[in-house]
Amino acid sequence: VRKVIMGKPIKTVSFDLWDTVFIDDSDEPKRAAAGLPPKSIQRRQLVQQFLERHTPVSRELIDRCYDTTDAAFREVWYGQNVTWPVRVRLAVLLQGLGRKLPENELAELVRLHEDMELEVKPDLLPGVGEALESIKGKYKLAVISDAIFSPGRALRELLQHYGLLHYFDYFVFSDEVGYSKPDPRAFHAVAKNTGCTLAEIVHLGDREAKDIAGPHAVGARGILVPIAKDRGGPNSKADAVCRDFRDLSKILQKLE
Repeated sequence: VRKVIMGKPIKTVSFDLWDTVFIDDSDEPKRAAAGLPPKSIQRRQLVQQFLERHTPVSRELIDRCYDTTDAAFREVWYGQNVTWPVRVRLAVLLQGLGRKLPENELAELVRLHEDMELEVKPDLLPGVGEALESIKGKYKLAVISDAIFSPGRALRELLQHYGLLHYFDYFVFSDEVGYSKPDPRAFHAVAKNTGCTLAEIVHLGDREAKDIAGPHAVGARGILVPIAKDRGGPNSKADAVCRDFRDLSKILQKLE
């Protein structure tokens, strides 16, 4: 078990977003209540609608190609620390279908994918706004977030909608920088742009491999956040565990 680093100053606190600030898929009950299909179904419906403006295509074939593209995305995400932007994902999907769309229609299809979580928004984790308020000014604050369907542009809009954008001094979104956690460049970028050393960064997130092992690999610290989903388990090597955001300020003080 990794020895917890205590007594070192903290200058920057970085946050994962999904299941750390936003509750992933908390928009799905809202969609259902509004009579909307799940996001995964609506994406496939959109592809079919756009393609059938030109030539019929079976939903079975779209599902098969979408499943294959999703599998390829995950392989690259976890194997190469890269998250394909939505345009790339759809280009791979269309290539698998042997189809093309006019540029203006492809751009619209991409936008509809990217903005889906802006139209029906996910919820915040309880207390995260108050926690950010409690530590703002004591530390530089950053975001390090993998962008799956919602790009950095949309994630900034979500943060702005909830009044949280102004808390953060720097952002690393995987679709914008070309790499995703646990790539060391994410943490190096935060250190460079917030004026600290890697050892002075504490990162918060819900995934052991990305949010704990990632910062540890570069000499930073990691706090596991199992509030939305407990993915860490009893063998987590996190320097601390935050089960309630009301405790975050005290946890950071203890680490110092």
